[in-house]
Amino acid sequence: MKLKNILLSFGLCIVSLSTIQAQKTQVIAHRGFWKTKGAAQNSIASLVKADSIHCYGSEFDVWLTADDHLVVNHDGTFKGVKMETSTEKECTAIILKNGENLPSFKEYAKKAKRLKTHLILELKAHSTPEKETKAVGKILKKVKDAGLAARTEYISFSLHAVKEFIRLAPKGTPVYYLEGDLSPQELKKMGCAGPDYHINIYKKHPEWISECHMLGMRVNVWTVDSPSDMKWLISQKVDFITTNEPTLLQSILKGDSN
Repeated sequence: MKLKNILLSFGLCIVSLSTIQAQKTQVIAHRGFWKTKGAAQNSIASLVKADSIHCYGSEFDVWLTADDHLVVNHDGTFKGVKMETSTEKECTAIILKNGENLPSFKEYAKKAKRLKTHLILELKAHSTPEKETKAVGKILKKVKDAGLAARTEYISFSLHAVKEFIRLAPKGTPVYYLEGDLSPQELKKMGCAGPDYHINIYKKHPEWISECHMLGMRVNVWTVDSPSDMKWLISQKVDFITTNEPTLLQSILKGDSN
């Protein structure tokens, strides 16, 4: 009986690994689908447009302001306003290229509730670990309150922030590390869902892709806009590609499946 259970568990493990490896590469729009009319990087419009073309996910960046609110923006300083040392009101007064105000995370999440795309939330590296821990706690609460926990995944260049997401988020929440300096085995031990590394890391260590799959992890790659790079990564069976050119990647994937 004990042997039968061991064999059954082994069989389920093989099936699980096969499913992970067989999954088709998915498209994540980098800072939303902003290379289209009416959008701008990290705008609510770019989130909506990523959803409209059925991207798996829409990546965006989050900062904690001086008055402990969360705002969506990539740069630490944007149009002369420093996110960490300015108030939410000062940050959200900034006008984006498409005419929108820089969004608060509250506004962003409110819109996301009506969409289907996954939220790929990057917490930017802050000036202190304490600020990152506070930001992680506030993000997880807002995501839970908005009913978006099942559709939100977390990424960061900050190892501290990654560890805090793993520690504080519900068990099984996908958390990926961006820096590129840790092996698949180190990520697995830490509790990561997998790496989200620059393509050059995978070109240097192509074996890491299959190693991640063998360990039951998934592989994301940023930020890939070249057709030849996209095709190489698809051939390597990566799970996700983050790109500024989501429609181009979709067309390549469509051609690859024909």
